[in-house]
Amino acid sequence: MERMARMAAKSRTAVAPCSTANLGPGYDVFGLALDALKDKVVIKASSTAGDRKITIKSSDQAIPAVAESNSAGLVVKSMMRDFHIGDDIEVQVTKGVPAGYGIGSSAASAAAAAIAFNALYNLKIDRNRLVEYAAEGEIASAGIKHYDNVSASLLGGFVIGSKGQFIRIEPPRDLFLVVAVPLSMQVPEKKTEVARSILPKDVPLKSVVHNVSGAATIVAGFALKDVEMIARGIDDVIVEPVRKHLIPGYDSVKQNAMSAGALAVTISGAGPSMIAFLKTCKNANMVAAAMAKGFEEAGVKSRTFVCRPSSGARLA
Repeated sequence: MERMARMAAKSRTAVAPCSTANLGPGYDVFGLALDALKDKVVIKASSTAGDRKITIKSSDQAIPAVAESNSAGLVVKSMMRDFHIGDDIEVQVTKGVPAGYGIGSSAASAAAAAIAFNALYNLKIDRNRLVEYAAEGEIASAGIKHYDNVSASLLGGFVIGSKGQFIRIEPPRDLFLVVAVPLSMQVPEKKTEVARSILPKDVPLKSVVHNVSGAATIVAGFALKDVEMIARGIDDVIVEPVRKHLIPGYDSVKQNAMSAGALAVTISGAGPSMIAFLKTCKNANMVAAAMAKGFEEAGVKSRTFVCRPSSGARLA
């Protein structure tokens, strides 16, 4: 592929929101962008062709400084390769989304990197193809490309995603969410890979039927703008029963949130964060306090966020 455009500016900046994936039965398919937290990525390029060096900079010492191990760096490397861009590139990552807690940290950086790089070189890549590039960044954390978080973070709203096809549905205006992030909990390195490794290899047909029914109900709920219908579909009998044992206080957090008025509660992505779905913000603070108490009872300190769906990544 030929290089399509000259660099229009020396740097471009983009921000991308955190996200939740799966929503219960929609494993590796459903994603929902959240307006709680965001990452910022600045892409800077040399004015003359260099040796295609990618430098990663971040104030967060936990962020990998090698492009091949960094979600934003992998995205940039892939786009440079495909568009034959030979400049030296500097990638500045400002993390607002904590890594390893199931709210799309790597996806936010990857989505922001794709948006910024596309703008820097005026590549005019459509958003669906940008999701494909952003998914390259998930290899850094999950070991494989997957689309649920990156599609939501980049496109915004509720997204049904698989390779080459991403269906975006605008969420209901009355959908509110509470995310509880157990920040004092030690999460393993490559946590997403660990969370995938424990999943069952064989699943009973009745469990598959149950989850397919729930997933269809969730899609119908988003399409019809019916929060209560969405909540009725959030019941996973395949992945969540296995992963819940990785989350101290899971049962208390879920029960407390439901008792406080949440319509549904599930693990956010691969966890350990948990997310509650509400039709009104009136009792959102009560739900947040109840979830925090559930983690506290298990000896875990958490931070809660009351939020709404986000419109996705954008240039800053």
